[in-house]
Amino acid sequence: MQAWRVHRNGEPGEVMTLDETDRPVPGEGQVLLSVRAANINFPDALLCRGQYQVRPPLPFTPGVEICGLTEDGRRVLATPALPNGGLAEYVVVDEAALLPAPGALDDAEAAALHIGYQTGWFGLHRRARIQPGETLLVHAAAGGVGSAAVQLGKAAGATVIGVVGGPEKAAVARKLGCDLVVDRRTEDIVATVKEATGGRGADVVYDPVGGDAYAKSVKCIAFEGRIVVVGFAGGTVPAPALNHVLVKNYSVLGLHWGLYNTKDPAAVRACHDELTELAAQGLVKPLVSERVPMSAAADAVQRVADGTTTGRVVVLPTGSTR
Repeated sequence: MQAWRVHRNGEPGEVMTLDETDRPVPGEGQVLLSVRAANINFPDALLCRGQYQVRPPLPFTPGVEICGLTEDGRRVLATPALPNGGLAEYVVVDEAALLPAPGALDDAEAAALHIGYQTGWFGLHRRARIQPGETLLVHAAAGGVGSAAVQLGKAAGATVIGVVGGPEKAAVARKLGCDLVVDRRTEDIVATVKEATGGRGADVVYDPVGGDAYAKSVKCIAFEGRIVVVGFAGGTVPAPALNHVLVKNYSVLGLHWGLYNTKDPAAVRACHDELTELAAQGLVKPLVSERVPMSAAADAVQRVADGTTTGRVVVLPTGSTR
């Protein structure tokens, strides 16, 4: 079978190679999946660079989120365990960890529903306890993680302000349902948020960027607001000033969604049921901007790493169009 593998760390476009490998054999409690769609996530790029919190042994196959087909015909979602990730024609996964693919979504959309939307749901509901009528500020609102938070925020009854970089991404954020879009390249985020909220600021901030995005967030967070730190796609890890947290009475909340798989797996399944229902109602639908063939996966991971994509880029190893 074909599988993309990383033999040395570096930029995805330079270190990912399409290899011929043996089809994996499932062990006890495992199943073999034919990969129908593999969603690309920013951590795939970090894995290639050797900068992710998990460093699998070389060589490894990236791809942490897939929609696949079992040998008995079930369409499922899975997060393959590294070093044998989902950018391959076949993967082996634990049977107990499988989730049914939502019938309302095609393979590419379903592959993109799992990690980003689970992260958004846990961030907004479990960590920030967002309430209807509150104002949600989402950084990188046109990206894969941000677009999920926008849809989930609207589904929760929040007013959503999306921050993007450039007019093309601004147009995408508006189509996603943002009530207000701020182009960070040409507009003052802090002033715009304060004006839109009558000086109060945002009740909840969803930040997958870090760096300057976080610095701007603390300047426009509301009294008793909550900043959910999801990641550092901007490349800089901020150092919060705790005296500022104290003076303004806001909370900084960390979210590592993967921990829930071991700490509270029942909550992960309950979240999936909720997301499946939201998808059936048409309230959430992953923004799949590109569906690329297996041969284009390395280029796709590189473009996600460079921040030039919008929504989700999904690899179709078997050419699935469902």
